[in-house]
Amino acid sequence: MNYFNYFTEIEDAFVRRRGKHLFLSPLDWALMETWKEQEIPLHIVLRGIERSFDSYEAKPRKRSVKTLGYCQEEVEAQFAEWLEARVGANPDSNGASQVTDSDKTPFNPQAIRDHLKNSLDAYSALAALRTANGPDELSETLDRTSKLLTAIAEDFEANPGLDTRKLEASLTGLDRMLNQAMLGTVAATNLKELKNELKGQFKAYRSQMDKAVYEQTIENLILKRLREQFGVPRLSLFYL
Repeated sequence: MNYFNYFTEIEDAFVRRRGKHLFLSPLDWALMETWKEQEIPLHIVLRGIERSFDSYEAKPRKRSVKTLGYCQEEVEAQFAEWLEARVGANPDSNGASQVTDSDKTPFNPQAIRDHLKNSLDAYSALAALRTANGPDELSETLDRTSKLLTAIAEDFEANPGLDTRKLEASLTGLDRMLNQAMLGTVAATNLKELKNELKGQFKAYRSQMDKAVYEQTIENLILKRLREQFGVPRLSLFYL
């Protein structure tokens, strides 16, 4: 991940989660520069941003998030935990691991390792195929996903006792990024037709569903169709 991509990936994640385009301030760029100088891995920064907005959306405030500084505390907390976990995962003087894996994850470490490898292989192949047919927003996002998955897989390999809640946050963030890219790739008319088709299928149930649940259901089904159309597999550990 080169110097330029480090900044653009962070900017993209922040703007995507905020929901409205916002030019970052010089202070925000200075904060990113600080994270870069501290050698905070990109996937740790992105995880911190995801966790910050998850917390914000769980308890919405009247004021919107306007600066990257809102995520600073969580990013740096994630980095501190990452450093501590890597130190704890190293063998001690007796050659025994100082970290117990069983209490940190309900998933089998080998199953996670296989999932990350299979996902990386699939996304690398998808990125190469789509780029060969003409680069677009989705091909670029597939390539970015492959690079970030590589870092995440290497991190897990170095620390198989990683709390899977943190790993899941990273993978969910990538899924959100892919969702946005797929929606941006499909022609507006095709997207409208698909939405109308799904609404027609749920017309009989509309009056029995809460508005928010209904809209979320339609959105989920749209994304499911698009993933099938583009052959994009889910990354979440819950699809193991």
